[in-house]
Amino acid sequence: MRKARIIYNPTSGREVAKKHIAYILDRLENAGYEASAYATKGKGDATDGARRAIDRKFDLVVAAGGDGTINEVINGLAEKKFRPNLGVLPLGTTNDFARAVNIPRDIARACDVLCDGYTTPIDVGKVNNRYFINIAGGGKLTELTYDVPSKLKTMMGQMAYYIKGIEMLPSLRPTAVSIDYDGQSFSGDIMLFLVSNTNSVGGFEKLAPDARLNDGLFDLTILKKTNLGEFIRLASMALRGEHMKDPKIVYAQARRIRIETKERMQLNIDGEYGGDLPGEIVNLCRHMDLVVPKKVAETQNAQILPEASRSNGHGD
Repeated sequence: MRKARIIYNPTSGREVAKKHIAYILDRLENAGYEASAYATKGKGDATDGARRAIDRKFDLVVAAGGDGTINEVINGLAEKKFRPNLGVLPLGTTNDFARAVNIPRDIARACDVLCDGYTTPIDVGKVNNRYFINIAGGGKLTELTYDVPSKLKTMMGQMAYYIKGIEMLPSLRPTAVSIDYDGQSFSGDIMLFLVSNTNSVGGFEKLAPDARLNDGLFDLTILKKTNLGEFIRLASMALRGEHMKDPKIVYAQARRIRIETKERMQLNIDGEYGGDLPGEIVNLCRHMDLVVPKKVAETQNAQILPEASRSNGHGD
């Protein structure tokens, strides 16, 4: 019998997983899995839980929580030679990654996706021995996610990030960086850079409109030094996906991206603090298999380029 392990954050998204864990287990059991659950208690627990799931040869590991929980699970799975299928139950505040792959927020419908079992291979990012599945970035704007209290996130959801962003805007300062990407380079003052694996970042669903899950390429977006008025204008354009050709934006697709800076710049991976830069971001092409809705699996698998190959887990 196939085995499924649910790794869930009991405090995520108004404690939704905690309230519905029995239902989720029952759905998986009815789908033919021997299902069990592990509740995280603190930072790093989801990573440890994912590693144990691999040691016990689980066929499916489900990350039930927000983007931070998914990131921790990825960091437990991505480093191993044997990698179970990854499932996602989007129970967090923004759920950027789940939104990008059309996994419903409704518990019953998300369980339908898990039980149907359609999969597609996805790229995984690696930077300074940390892994990410959706986004890596740096700059003062990306640091606001660390400053939003968990209680405020629980009460207000994604709006909590917007409130914090508005509060920070007047004090934003650029950072001098050098960024090399697949033989090209940029040097100058920037407000932020984003390395995207999907088109959904920070609640913006058109921030990287050409991003694809399994093409072996990241979408690199650099926002040059701007004043407050320019930033507000660009943010409005980004909501409509019209920002890519603005002169304040540098956009490219690349497999390897190296960021250097003489100032302190924190790395944000999947909305969580991922250490300080410098660092090299590497695309591990088709490194894992993700459980997705049937239509997403059909679309993504049809788009896979024949020359792309699954990575060996070391970025080679």
